[in-house]
Amino acid sequence: MAVNGLAEAHFGAKYVRELLDRHGIKSSKSMGQNFLIDGNIPKKIVRLSGIDESCGILEVGPGIGALTIELSRVAKRVTAVELDKRLLPLLRETLEGQNNVDIVQGDILKLEINKLISEKMPGCKHHVCANLPYNITTPAISAFINAGVFVSITVMVQKEVAHRICASPGSSEYGAFSVFVQYYAQPQVLFDVPPECFLPRPGVRSSVIMVKPRSERILELEHEKAFFSVVRAAFNLRRKTLVNALHSMFGDLMNKDEIAKIVGQCGFDPRVRGEMLSIEDFALLSRFFR
Repeated sequence: MAVNGLAEAHFGAKYVRELLDRHGIKSSKSMGQNFLIDGNIPKKIVRLSGIDESCGILEVGPGIGALTIELSRVAKRVTAVELDKRLLPLLRETLEGQNNVDIVQGDILKLEINKLISEKMPGCKHHVCANLPYNITTPAISAFINAGVFVSITVMVQKEVAHRICASPGSSEYGAFSVFVQYYAQPQVLFDVPPECFLPRPGVRSSVIMVKPRSERILELEHEKAFFSVVRAAFNLRRKTLVNALHSMFGDLMNKDEIAKIVGQCGFDPRVRGEMLSIEDFALLSRFFR
């Protein structure tokens, strides 16, 4: 795969500043733009993602192309979706000669992911690999999981969010999104990235996580809608007991005593909070609320 002089350039702070200045670009807070200036981070992401020449990669938020270049050296195809139109000329410069890369201008949350993948990367094993804009982390990961076409999803996110996604029952980070991701996939934190690896420096630490969609569900649910309704209810009022939290959502269907009876029949203390329940516990409980 072709790699020109720009692609070989080290994306250090000096180079990135000069590149942005030459194109008249200032980072946008509203778009969550923080550009990588440590060339070792993209290499490490690609190495740990497990991708190879059989893979088609969906990248979201390529920025100035630091990760894109590393992906193009290994993968068969790379489709990079960039929302910021200002960055397109810059990307054409930094990615010149990378003939296996397609830059798509658009909002990943509004694009038809399955259609995009089938058109741009037919015949590939599909993966996501991206330094995600932090303001779209949750909806983007949800969209990737719901697309049902990715072998793995390797993304850099805010460290706090990474630990929330991977959290276990009983921890303060455990929540509805933890249950959602872990029901459909197996997440793990790969490594942390300090603020000094970015320009401008973000006010938070970052982590790279891998989310591997399950080939088979962790358990079979009769009614997924009821399951996730119970999960949302349990965490909407996470400081309340499970009974009170469920009553806030299902109070028009049954009174608090009836809900407490169901919680007891499932083997839970009525004073328990939702954050203590596992996916299997929520599945058991949801059968009564379907």
